[in-house]
Amino acid sequence: MFAGLLKLAPRCHACGADFEKADVGDGASVFALFIVGFLAMVVFLLVAVAFNNPPLWVHAIIQIPLIFGGSIAVLRPIKGVLFALQWHHDAQEARLDE
Repeated sequence: MFAGLLKLAPRCHACGADFEKADVGDGASVFALFIVGFLAMVVFLLVAVAFNNPPLWVHAIIQIPLIFGGSIAVLRPIKGVLFALQWHHDAQEARLDE
């Protein structure tokens, strides 16, 4: 289904189905932002309580890899799920019917 890390293939390699009609767009990014942002805030608060308000560089050392790694880790599965839902429900771009 994917042609790269996050790029969808134009066609299915097995059956040749056209994947152009199901466009995920930025939907996966929004869900990844909410999930990773929530987890980052929980970790930030846990570190702040556990170490009695450590300096900001401690938070940076923990948060930067967590945010980048978490975003990459959840973005592809979420994009796959959104694509599968669009494909299953035959979703298309909005258009005005005349």
